[in-house]
Amino acid sequence: MTSLASKVFGRVDRVCRHLPVVLNTFLVFSITGEVSYLVLVEAPLEADQEKTEWSGWWKVVHLLAQYFMLGNICWNALLFVKTSPSIRGVFLGGDGMGQGWRYCYTCETHTPPRCSHCYDCKVCVLRRDHHCVFFGQCVGFRNYRYFLSCLLFMWSGLLYATLMNAEVFIVILKEGVTMHSVMLLLIPWIMLVSGQVSPRAFAFAFIADTCVVGFLLVSAFFFFHLFLMSRGQTTREWYSTRRPYNLGVLGNLRHSLGVCWYLCWLCPLIPSPLPGDGIHFQLTGSLEPSR
Repeated sequence: MTSLASKVFGRVDRVCRHLPVVLNTFLVFSITGEVSYLVLVEAPLEADQEKTEWSGWWKVVHLLAQYFMLGNICWNALLFVKTSPSIRGVFLGGDGMGQGWRYCYTCETHTPPRCSHCYDCKVCVLRRDHHCVFFGQCVGFRNYRYFLSCLLFMWSGLLYATLMNAEVFIVILKEGVTMHSVMLLLIPWIMLVSGQVSPRAFAFAFIADTCVVGFLLVSAFFFFHLFLMSRGQTTREWYSTRRPYNLGVLGNLRHSLGVCWYLCWLCPLIPSPLPGDGIHFQLTGSLEPSR
């Protein structure tokens, strides 16, 4: 009985870990599909512009922009998940141990500064920032670039989708702020179940709401991490008044995104080697990494 319960619990745990990833993937592709529909079918609105050359180029530019953002979101997310930020396969011993090193009784090894144990990943992570529940992976030294780039394109994509869905809000509110329009925007599920709106109207209202809410949430995460990166801190260090790893804005960009920080955000395949090793870190005002 105990063995059966443990197996059931293990399967439920695995499903719960993958559920946010599946949900995020569904929402990203749903929003992309809806915006593509708006571009191809609903716009331009004027009848005399529907078959002009300008209209064709307008649609091509919009489709290229949104699929460029979608490609970067998916590729950065994939590389983020595939790039392990843990200490597995990293030699931590030798004469380099010094101030800031600690012993992890779970992993049974000494760990360098800014490294901590993640009980979700069940391993210590180099320069651990936090455990991202949306991807089921820790954000650390080796995959921070992909995490931040994914946030950048999610933020820009949701901003674009929100602007494109402005027409949806205009259509819903064209007869004024009524109880029906407010309920459709706030609780579209109930309006659908009660038969007050069609499935098509529900889909547009739900995705438009998702764009706005998602944009606000991603904006908070994205600008918070930009703020942390500019200060040379991780999420676990932001509450501290001390910033021993702050190397200035440009130095922090190089140590977080790599030597090609000014190009790597364009495409995750652009090589941008990190100047450090995730074990020793250069301190403020020092030319040598801490040991």
